[in-house]
Amino acid sequence: MFFLAISFTGLQSFSKADPINDVIDAIKKSNISLLASYFDQTVEVALPDKSNNYRKAQAEVVIKDFFSNNPVKSFNIEHKGNNNGSQYCIGHLVTSKGVFRLTIFMKQKSGIALVQEIRIENER
Repeated sequence: MFFLAISFTGLQSFSKADPINDVIDAIKKSNISLLASYFDQTVEVALPDKSNNYRKAQAEVVIKDFFSNNPVKSFNIEHKGNNNGSQYCIGHLVTSKGVFRLTIFMKQKSGIALVQEIRIENER
């Protein structure tokens, strides 16, 4: 039992070390609440039909609406990386209504990685 507790703690630490993976999992599962828990106080949201900087709660509503209208089938990572405390991910979001290029940018603030920008663009 002690070994299991240590293993679980180790897994939690690994997950926290790379929060972009939690964000990716939230998108794959359409878990907007988990995704929004990583939002900064303001988030730039760019969708095919609108683009704006939103406060955290507004961004959650906008993203939730997009995913309600475009149920996720899969999210395949094309590229993921780190750059000077920032993390990013680019992938192909396949929904019931089409394929989109999804880009996420996260930045460290006070030691916590927060989503700064989410970009969902029509695939060409």
